[in-house]
Amino acid sequence: MKTTFRALAFAVALTPAVAFTQAGKPTAATYITKEEVDTVNKEGQGTDRTIRVADIGTENFAVGIIHRGATAATAAAAAGRAGGAGRAGAAGGAGRSGAPVVTCGEQMATPPSTGGVPGLIAHNFQTEGYYIVSGGGTLITGGHIVNGRESPSPDINGPTCGGPTFGSDIVRKVVKAGDIIIIPAGVPHGWTDIGDHVDYLSFRPSPHILTAGYVHPTIKK
Repeated sequence: MKTTFRALAFAVALTPAVAFTQAGKPTAATYITKEEVDTVNKEGQGTDRTIRVADIGTENFAVGIIHRGATAATAAAAAGRAGGAGRAGAAGGAGRSGAPVVTCGEQMATPPSTGGVPGLIAHNFQTEGYYIVSGGGTLITGGHIVNGRESPSPDINGPTCGGPTFGSDIVRKVVKAGDIIIIPAGVPHGWTDIGDHVDYLSFRPSPHILTAGYVHPTIKK
């Protein structure tokens, strides 16, 4: 029961007040059961799986379940991608798909050679809240992206910048089941030192980035 109440209180804290029974305003609640969360987490494809998206009036509110495996096997690949993004961002040109590279973050002809964190991302307009369900790892937040590049395709969090991140305000925090994190729009973030896995609920009060009424295919009836 404590877990349920904490998650509900967290969602309410992220959600702006919605007037009751005003014309054009939603008047019904949205329920997501534990069984639905478990089904999407078990059967859903990919890492970031949206469960449902509700219309809350001025915004939409999305809830998802995210599963990340151990980081040891992917750390080198992530570092390579981030380094490539930093170099490509500085040079401009085209990406692998041939589409023009859209640069973002602070642009520097000669980025720092040390002290950076590779592979972080920042969502331009999307605030996120995390509730750690199981597992854990080190969540890195803060700093500023240098010579980043925007996501090459629409992101479920809207326009997103990724690349190496620098700054004295970078925070590395070990998180575990039951912890809650709120990441405002524009704040770089990413994971490292995930042992076996980390699963977490994501709460996203969205400026209509995701479509209201969406239900994950695995729980559609």
